[in-house]
Amino acid sequence: MINDRYYYRQYVIGGLVVVVLLLYTFRLFHLQVIDRAGQQKAVSNALIQQPIYPSRGLIYDRNGKLLVFNQPIYEITLITNEMKNGFDTLAFCETLGFEKSDFIERMKDIRDRKKNKGFSKYTPQVFVGQLSKEDIAPIQEKLYRFPGVGLRKRSLRDYTYQAAAHVLGSVGEINQRDLERDFYYQRGDYAGREGIERTYETVLRGEKGIEVLMRDAVGKIQGSYKDGELDKAPQAGTNLTLTLDIDLQIVAEQLLQNKVGSVVAIEPSTGEILAMASSPNWDPKMLVGKERSANYTALLQDPAKPLINRATMATYSPGSTFKLIQALVELQGKAITKNTFYPCGGPESVPIKCTHHHGSPVSLEEAIEQSCNPYFWYSFQNLLQKDGLGKDNELMRQQYALWRDNVCSFGFGSKFQHTDIGDQTSGNVPTMAYFDKIYGKKGWKAITIRSLSIGQGEILVNPMQLCNEAAIIANKGFYITPHLNRIDSMKSDIHTCNVDPKYFDVVQSGMHRVMTNGTGRWYNVDSLQICGKTGTVQNPHGEDHAIFIGFAPMESPKIAVAVVVENAGFGATRAAPIASLVIEQYLMGTITRTNLFETIRQTNLMNGKESTP
Repeated sequence: MINDRYYYRQYVIGGLVVVVLLLYTFRLFHLQVIDRAGQQKAVSNALIQQPIYPSRGLIYDRNGKLLVFNQPIYEITLITNEMKNGFDTLAFCETLGFEKSDFIERMKDIRDRKKNKGFSKYTPQVFVGQLSKEDIAPIQEKLYRFPGVGLRKRSLRDYTYQAAAHVLGSVGEINQRDLERDFYYQRGDYAGREGIERTYETVLRGEKGIEVLMRDAVGKIQGSYKDGELDKAPQAGTNLTLTLDIDLQIVAEQLLQNKVGSVVAIEPSTGEILAMASSPNWDPKMLVGKERSANYTALLQDPAKPLINRATMATYSPGSTFKLIQALVELQGKAITKNTFYPCGGPESVPIKCTHHHGSPVSLEEAIEQSCNPYFWYSFQNLLQKDGLGKDNELMRQQYALWRDNVCSFGFGSKFQHTDIGDQTSGNVPTMAYFDKIYGKKGWKAITIRSLSIGQGEILVNPMQLCNEAAIIANKGFYITPHLNRIDSMKSDIHTCNVDPKYFDVVQSGMHRVMTNGTGRWYNVDSLQICGKTGTVQNPHGEDHAIFIGFAPMESPKIAVAVVVENAGFGATRAAPIASLVIEQYLMGTITRTNLFETIRQTNLMNGKESTP
């Protein structure tokens, strides 16, 4: 037996050593393997990841003309941790032209993690952005006096032409909703706000790069970490080619100058939008740079509502342009043939009077040519009450349902799907439920809704839908969804209306007669073979709206056009000449009727009152 009382101490000491080693091993394992958050925090205290912003994709028209490009701008940034000691706030504000109260408010917003989720006192925060070279020139040499203040280079949109603002849209600073919806963005980033810039934001914006910088124990940046080994280069945004013809767009906007309305032009065979002009509009440069906010507010408060894209958002009764749809649907429904004649008593006609004096009776072609209201009332009545169906309310309702379904097959009553044209209205083709609610199920019949026969009453369309109507007639029964991205062909997205192609010839012939002998004859160009239809739409709030739709040439159509001029009077005198000049510009590459062009361009129809310099 061992009596040495110190003998067992070796086991105690050995055990303690083992326990200490195990504790150190576990702690080391915990720090390096388990406690990633702590590890990352340590790294983040030593390193800073600064974004490198990519160049935004350029935008071209269909002919390769540059529409939108980038110009360098600068941001003044602050690292708040470096501003602690000796920062002369008053001198800084004087250098930038800021009020001290504005500086305090701005700093409060920067530090507010609800407004600025990416805030860190060790990383650069945007104090003021969108400064040009001219802006920073007088202050650049003074910034060294202010610790934590730096300059960062970005890019800003610029425009070759003062046109197509509604189509192109703009780029502006992101909001809180953008931050919450897409983790790509950080406070102070820019994104597309309207138009093509918004629709193709993820394509145009590119991918940010990363520059990893190293800082010392007090947070001051010392330079690139590991000579840039961990840096990531930015990827420039993808360039975009639009279907737009900028020369045609400019002509359309010039013709709409000092008028309220829109012009839409489509290539029928492809659905490509050649022009989409809305008036009043603005120079796209107005929504760029430091003045963007003030200019946007001014546009928003303008009573003429220039921010509304009337080409896709405004709705109107189609008026006499709808008679073309009526003719086709009634031919399909066997209510008429191309040889059907109806009488017309001119302005004395009842229950719908004619606004023109012409012979009687008239055929379908003549009715289109002369825009005869009674003809289309009689044919509409015959469709709904065909073979005495009017005596049976339920059968009349079935005919109405079929009529509405056929009308909607022309793209009316709904928004275009799978398209990039942005905000749009659906318009309206009244349902039976609508009339039932007003009159009761047995309280209405053809004569109750007779205004629909001539495109008035409850039916509403937007100018894009009107232009698409012209494209369908040009194509003899189908359309391709209107769109603006030329690279993204939509030719497989074909929509066929419910009317047999054989019925379109007589309607096309009638439209050609409109331009040679009818209401549009004063603005015809024989060599262009224009087919058209004028419309004068009743407006309860002022002068009538002038409308025109058409296409050209009659054989192998290359362009379909719709023109709406609000509070302008007759479609034949206000909308038809604009459409004729737009067609001439596109098919001939120039306008030869310069006197007509200048007269229309200089005519002021704002507020429904005409004035010409």
